[in-house]
Amino acid sequence: MGGARDVGWVAAGLVLGAGACYCIYRLTRGRRRGGRGLRLRPSRSAEDLTNGSYDDVLNAEQLQKLLYLLESTEDPVIIERALVTVGNNAAFSVNQAIIRELGGIPIVGNKINSPDPNIKEKALNALNNLSVNVENQIKIKIYINQVCEDVFSGSLNSAVQLAGLRLLTNMTVTNDHQHMFQSYITDLFQVLLTGNGNTKVQVLKLLLNLSENPAMTEGLLGAQVNSVDSSFLSLYDGHVAKEILLRVLTLFQNINNCLKMEGHLAVQPTFTNGSLFFLLYGEECAQKIRALVHHHDAEVKEKAVTMIPTI
Repeated sequence: MGGARDVGWVAAGLVLGAGACYCIYRLTRGRRRGGRGLRLRPSRSAEDLTNGSYDDVLNAEQLQKLLYLLESTEDPVIIERALVTVGNNAAFSVNQAIIRELGGIPIVGNKINSPDPNIKEKALNALNNLSVNVENQIKIKIYINQVCEDVFSGSLNSAVQLAGLRLLTNMTVTNDHQHMFQSYITDLFQVLLTGNGNTKVQVLKLLLNLSENPAMTEGLLGAQVNSVDSSFLSLYDGHVAKEILLRVLTLFQNINNCLKMEGHLAVQPTFTNGSLFFLLYGEECAQKIRALVHHHDAEVKEKAVTMIPTI
């Protein structure tokens, strides 16, 4: 009997040991996959939610803990990590609604006031993901003016500026809040002219959204678009990067379409020299677009060809 009992305990130990090894294998395997498999992770504390991999999908209770931590702590390291976690979770549509219902948007939005550029950037990134939800945009729109001021007064080509531009671009995907950008159009063109390639592309994405809305056409055409060092028309030169060329051509095309819908393509006396209107509908711009008909890239050439009848 004693021998049988011993054999039984040994067998049980082997089973338990195998189970433990399997659990360790699963955990290790999950880490090696680089977090591709999204996991729901229980947590003992709010701070624990900011540790480890940031791709864990949190449930409503965990998100509530995280938002409370974000609201109550003054530790900049924890705040930054919490914002990253909130932002990553806000990439999922179900969590966009949950975070809003938990009152998370103003908690995240308040962090864009931080003097710490890392915290400001992470807050903007989180708001950007949250802004994909149309209902969330209604709450986020109160930050548009402040984000615009930060974008235009902050460091050129900085991570904060790009994060702000991405958020503003999302907020202009529909026409609902575009009217709030009327007074900032000239500033957008100034950043377009002075920024690097990445900044130029991001500003153009925003301007393209505005250019599809006839209500924004007059504001766009009236914008002063020359800087001390360069002119908007320099963006139509053949050596300009394709991703920029295609967008500035589309910008002109969109504005043309809006003018046709409004039924007026004649010279408007309210547009002054140096405005986008005088540049786009001047002879220099027409020459540049005709030259792009011979561009080496097929997409650029095709886009220019379609615009020839309109210039």
